[in-house]
Amino acid sequence: MFKNRSKIHAGAVIGVEDRMMKTYRSFCRILIPALLVISAWSCSTDGNIQQLMGTSVEAPVFLDCKPVSSTEIVFTFSQPVRVVSVNFDPDLEVDSVEEGREVKFTFAQDLEVGMKITADILVEDAGRNSLNVIVPFRTRNDRMPVIIFNELRTEYTRPRVEFVEFLVLEAGNLGAMKLFIAGHSLSKPLYEFSPVEVGAGEYIVLHLRTIDEGCVDETGPDLALSAGTDAQDTARDFWIPGSAKLLHKTSALWLMDQDDRIIDAVLLCENSTEWGKNNSKAAAEFLGQNGGWLPPDGENEGIDGEGGWIPGPAAAVNTTGTTATRTICRDESIPAGPRKNNWYITATSSDTAGKPNNPKRYVP
Repeated sequence: MFKNRSKIHAGAVIGVEDRMMKTYRSFCRILIPALLVISAWSCSTDGNIQQLMGTSVEAPVFLDCKPVSSTEIVFTFSQPVRVVSVNFDPDLEVDSVEEGREVKFTFAQDLEVGMKITADILVEDAGRNSLNVIVPFRTRNDRMPVIIFNELRTEYTRPRVEFVEFLVLEAGNLGAMKLFIAGHSLSKPLYEFSPVEVGAGEYIVLHLRTIDEGCVDETGPDLALSAGTDAQDTARDFWIPGSAKLLHKTSALWLMDQDDRIIDAVLLCENSTEWGKNNSKAAAEFLGQNGGWLPPDGENEGIDGEGGWIPGPAAAVNTTGTTATRTICRDESIPAGPRKNNWYITATSSDTAGKPNNPKRYVP
């Protein structure tokens, strides 16, 4: 009796399991393609982007955000979209919106030069595919100063930290000016300046670590606010948080504006064996081919057969012998120019952060 009942029960279970497996297979045939589609719609960039499910896998993709004037910001997408909602932080009064592949917001008033804004924008294409983008940007700055690199410290000895010094040749506003260092990234700036009015003849020092108390950014007229090592009452000081090493003896530095034009640059090399490290070689090629670094006076080293300028190690500023007090200085007695001849290593204990460069030179 128990045996028969056991057989009948087992058969029933097998039948149920068979039906469940068929149902499971059918469910998977529906679910897995759906999951793959949803997965294909998910994306991310430096901002925060979320793709919501629509009716087509050809969903819009966010490409760029660019200020084009003092009252206009353009968001570019891979295909035409309409704006479902938008929020700006800080709050901005939108005067009009033009939709399409390029979505242009026009504001009721001129925006502050180089001001940092975060946009939270939800758009939708013709197929009802929705894309949410959260992206920070800076407003248009058409008043950037004429500014050059003037002194560099590549070595760290506490409490002296590495720094980059600039000299302002013509007045303007620093807002949205970007500093790149090859060892950090070829495409992402290490530092982006806030809106600050600067005058001709002003020295600006960007300290590449913050290890002292009282290190504050001097964004207003008072240049005596900062109490850190090497801060000068007559220079404008800015500080990068943290204690990581950001500048090496073999490297490249360049400034760019909002239109990705090179404002000034410096190419450094301790020895040729280091040339392939820290993105230095790639940065040198970029700077040479875009006019950011020029051949040494009277030399053609590095020019290829097609006439393009590709700097090699010999075309860079030789940094052998630099220390925390033997810094890399621009010769302020000659016209500024992005080439190795304009630079020298100053003598021991002759570093001058935030002041005119000491003309004494290091002799190996």
